[in-house]
Amino acid sequence: MNIEKFQIADFNDAHRQAHERSFEYIAGTIPHVADILQQLQGFQVAIPSWALGTGGTRFGRFSGGGEPRNLEEKITDIGLLHALNRSSGAISLHIPWDIPENAANIKALAAQHDIRFDAVNSNTFQDQPGQELSYKFGSLHHTDKGVRKLAVEHNMEVIKYGVELGSNALSLWLADGSCFPGQLNFRGAFKRTLDSLQEIYAALPDAWKLYIEYKAYEPNFYSTTIGDWGQSLLFANKLGAKAYTLVDLGHHLPNANIEQIVALLLMEGKLAGFHFNDSKYGDDDLTVGSINPYQLFLIFNELVEGMDARGMNHASDLGWMIDASHNVKDPLEDLLQSVEAIMIAYAQALLVDTKALQAAQQNNDAVAAQEILQYAYRTDVRPLVAQARLQAGGVLQPVAFYRQFKVREQLIKERGLKTVATGL
Repeated sequence: MNIEKFQIADFNDAHRQAHERSFEYIAGTIPHVADILQQLQGFQVAIPSWALGTGGTRFGRFSGGGEPRNLEEKITDIGLLHALNRSSGAISLHIPWDIPENAANIKALAAQHDIRFDAVNSNTFQDQPGQELSYKFGSLHHTDKGVRKLAVEHNMEVIKYGVELGSNALSLWLADGSCFPGQLNFRGAFKRTLDSLQEIYAALPDAWKLYIEYKAYEPNFYSTTIGDWGQSLLFANKLGAKAYTLVDLGHHLPNANIEQIVALLLMEGKLAGFHFNDSKYGDDDLTVGSINPYQLFLIFNELVEGMDARGMNHASDLGWMIDASHNVKDPLEDLLQSVEAIMIAYAQALLVDTKALQAAQQNNDAVAAQEILQYAYRTDVRPLVAQARLQAGGVLQPVAFYRQFKVREQLIKERGLKTVATGL
């Protein structure tokens, strides 16, 4: 379905008066509000193709109605999100869940919705139908050279699809690891993985990047071959200038200081970007900002400060992607909430008085540092984010619009009640 401009205009007119009161109040306290609005409008978060259907767990999946049945419908759904929030102007494809059969047509459809193609993602953690060799005991680190060759060739195929669509990065996550002590020789696994990555790296086009993701555990529970940011950074440094470390917020052990990891990777020029989500216990893949919004703000504070220190472009020099799997929410509502949480954290970070914070740090004044950070965090920046959306042609309240116009009900009418999207 398409969102009509008159629908957006009518909805915004009904909520404009209340919004303007809130915006004028906060705008009066911020001397550089125009700059912040411009930065917010330029910031885009890629939507993963696998997050547009209902997620699941190993215990079950409860598919919702009106799920996109193919890549074309997924792009249409992202176009719908982007029409509402004007901050979802990119899609990140997972191959082979979403293979573009006709790249020219897919690119044209995406362009109609003002959507570009972000990083493409490979899949060597599942055996595909008809696959002769199995990834049960790993892919790029496997002891069988034939399995490693299969995994390398798959990544090269994903690069080919990405080139056809105009992407410029390959995002690689490995489930490789071991479940029991003694099952795996750690040094041998690392060396085999490096050899495989070197083959993939050599196949990258000149302007491309390789994002190397890490994860502490799951599906293997004793060891993961790329288990933390240090191991990912080690691979990236060995591979070369086009290889970077990708941070998934859920891929850490409880209470890990992710903001410190981000700061150091930025300092080294090796931060690829993010898979945004939230978690209570592990890789929960919950709605961004639903559990620990303060941590999200602290991460963005390090991002803004670190990127500014290096003269980086906030919108384009890192990869900004969501990686979520929602089993009980409407996927589109969840994604609207996630993008909103990201934009709020970014706006709060833009409010931090960096010079005052650095002075407090230099003077070892922990009280002043906390006051400075929490002043920005406790500022209600929702009117700023809404104003940026409004100026970009979006909706003041995306979730409220989505429900008022019964978008899910219309998708069910168009696609049916029992459709199941590809992916997990």
